Amino acid sequence: MGDVLITYKIMPTGVDVDLNSMKKEIEDKLNGIAKINDFSEEPVAFGLKALIVRVIVKDEGGISDKIEEILQTVNNVQGVVVSEVTLI
Repeated sequence: MGDVLITYKIMPTGVDVDLNSMKKEIEDKLNGIAKINDFSEEPVAFGLKALIVRVIVKDEGGISDKIEEILQTVNNVQGVVVSEVTLI
């Protein structure tokens, strides 16, 4: 089995959410589960930005769902969507 790069789009609850503190919490919660490849921000509308996180994990069944559930528990997260999965 190889590694998989999974891209998640995380929507914060509002424009006033500190994305840097959200990034730190994500790093803490995914420590030992997934390797964070990078973060980026994507403008949505009216000053709202989505947080894009790319993680590298082993190619195992159900791992993307497990990570998605963990990301849902991060403070100020309104929603999480898997936007891309690719073998690396």
